Amino acid sequence: MIFSTTLFVFLFLPIFLLFYYLIPFRFRSYWILTASFVFYGWWRMDFLFLLASVTVWTYGSGKGIAANTEINPKRARGFLIAGVALNLSVLAYFKYFNFGVRTLNSIIQAAGGKGFNAWEVILPIGISFYLFQAISYLVDVYRKDAFPATRYIDLAAYISLFPQLIAGPILRYKDIAPQLKKREHSFEQFSAGALRFMLGFSKKVLIADSNGIIADLMFGLDTPTLAESWIGVLAFTAQIYFDFSGYSDMAIGLGRMMGFRFKENFDRPYISRSITEFWRRWHISLSSWLRDYLYIPLGGNRKGVTRTYINLMIVMFLGGLWHGAAWTFVVWGAWHGILLAGERYIRNRRGQTEERSIFSIFPTMFLVITGWVLFRADDFTNALSVLKGMAGLQGIGISSFVLWQLPMTDLFTLLVAMVLVFIPLLIKERPYFFAVNAGFKPAHGAMFLFFLLSIIRLSSEAYSPFLYFRF
Repeated sequence: MIFSTTLFVFLFLPIFLLFYYLIPFRFRSYWILTASFVFYGWWRMDFLFLLASVTVWTYGSGKGIAANTEINPKRARGFLIAGVALNLSVLAYFKYFNFGVRTLNSIIQAAGGKGFNAWEVILPIGISFYLFQAISYLVDVYRKDAFPATRYIDLAAYISLFPQLIAGPILRYKDIAPQLKKREHSFEQFSAGALRFMLGFSKKVLIADSNGIIADLMFGLDTPTLAESWIGVLAFTAQIYFDFSGYSDMAIGLGRMMGFRFKENFDRPYISRSITEFWRRWHISLSSWLRDYLYIPLGGNRKGVTRTYINLMIVMFLGGLWHGAAWTFVVWGAWHGILLAGERYIRNRRGQTEERSIFSIFPTMFLVITGWVLFRADDFTNALSVLKGMAGLQGIGISSFVLWQLPMTDLFTLLVAMVLVFIPLLIKERPYFFAVNAGFKPAHGAMFLFFLLSIIRLSSEAYSPFLYFRF
């Protein structure tokens, strides 16, 4: 089940909220867990068993860590290693088994062999997100940054919390645990959450899906021209932002309707003035996770300049691999690792500490967009073709074959998306923050209208999953 379906909006969510507010607070974690299991199991019941199993061994490992931290640190470390290793093994099998087989077969065939056949592993949706949450829980308990869960229901509700279960944002147990025991419920908070949900829903259905049509068309061309390549890349640039930030808006909004406060996952990333700033603004929950549980343990910037560059490259390499089991994602991660290391090198050489000029936004955006080509392309041949098109090596204009397939309404939506991307340069506050104030505002009525338009469009078009479901 996903948020952008009439099943979720008109059946699952109303039933969940009705019982959520009817039952006493002490039973709400049980209701959250039950609803989350229904939400996840709607897709496949066997993968629901996997989710439940991850929760059980994470809970047991956490108990083992907490029980031995003071009396037997070595044993506590053993529980940590075992718990993390098991979670990583699950991730490796489900996400990278097919990739490993394909890569090994390519090597064997290049050496003159025939390769071998292996079974296909189906990737459970959201596995990267809930496993990262499980790992962060174990590490935080070991570091004494979080108290261990005293009840299984608390940890289970945290890992399987349906608003963010399948596409984030990645939560930390130390942030959610206090809210499981006590959180604010009010009409104002519920209204703010509902408006935030409608915002994300509209971003996904009205903007992301329209731009996805254009991106699919242009990336499907064998030799896209200059215009076709740039239209396609800009469309994907808009699609991935409005798709993923739209999901995060919906997750944050749903959480707020339930009394939870989730941290922001996006902060106007396309107005960043450097790649370093971009990663502080894009997918913040993943960036901070990689920083706290990978970059810092590797030594961060504490072990010399050269080691810092190596650590950045390792983190971004693994960050690229986290996004997808394909070499294009690996190279995309390496691209950003090189850019981050290069920026740090230039900053160190020049002693730059002051804020960069507003004109730095455009070269930064160009580097990000170039990276998106690798992220979106089916393979390196496809990526190279689009990059050559962007350079004008395959013609300039839009061919008649493409022109008749290009809906003018979707092109208009692309223009609107680009305007919305750069509006934060003029407006510092996020419009949806005004929703916490009591009273009806014209913007609220406009948001409700966009939400209705989204429902109408959704009802008349085909199923369109979120891009980050495959990660």
